[in-house]
Amino acid sequence: MKHSESPIGIFDSGIGGLTVANAVLNTLPNESLIYFGDTAHLPYGDKSPDTIKRYCSVITSFLLGCNVKLIIIACNSASSVAFEYVQEIAKQHDVQVINVIDPVVDYIHLNKINNVGVIGTRATIGSNIFPNKILHLHPNTRVESLATPLLAPMIESGFIKGDISKAIIEAYLAEPVLDDINALVLACTHYPLIKKEIAEFYLDAHREVEILATNEIVAQYVKKVLESSDLINKSSKVQHQFFVSDYTDSFEETTKLFYKEEVFLKHSRIFEEEA
Repeated sequence: MKHSESPIGIFDSGIGGLTVANAVLNTLPNESLIYFGDTAHLPYGDKSPDTIKRYCSVITSFLLGCNVKLIIIACNSASSVAFEYVQEIAKQHDVQVINVIDPVVDYIHLNKINNVGVIGTRATIGSNIFPNKILHLHPNTRVESLATPLLAPMIESGFIKGDISKAIIEAYLAEPVLDDINALVLACTHYPLIKKEIAEFYLDAHREVEILATNEIVAQYVKKVLESSDLINKSSKVQHQFFVSDYTDSFEETTKLFYKEEVFLKHSRIFEEEA
């Protein structure tokens, strides 16, 4: 039986979703988290929808077994193809599921943003999930998308500051397709780590563009959901657990980029158990 002190479950194809976890804890510091990074199968972007759904099913069952009160799919690829599937599984346990797409779309709609740019991986941009959902709610919105495949590996490699990252960021943001936008969606959980550098590009160009970081918007959305369900943890008992499906020292090292506090990754063999 879930209650306010139950943890929030978060999962991603890797460890980029830790930016979402970090934002949730900044917004809701009394909440406990159980994070699962499917590092054995990353990236999800080049997997078939059926394969992604199978991975998500195993992870969702694991999180439900941990008695989570809410599940966040902190992965754009999984959010775009497996959200409703995960919802159906979680519904049987009376657990709500939040993805990283709908809260951003709702934000754009509620704030009546008319010229939107979206940057993300080839998989996310190729799915057209953001334009389709934005235009469904607000047909008069202009939505321009751009695949920015070098950004995620650049960030994971630690090239966030300096001439290399600046040149790559500027090359993408200067693309004509992003001219005249007044908001830019960072449609990848890695990208909040370069939000400052993206903002500096527009500042230097004397352009007013609102940077919509998925992790921050999702965290505020989570807060509203928990408040409306009377599931905010008012206790000071907080415990976080971080699991990965494949452990390497490099994964442990990379978590320091995505999460501000020290993380101890636990190797979980839930996929081996499934086999």
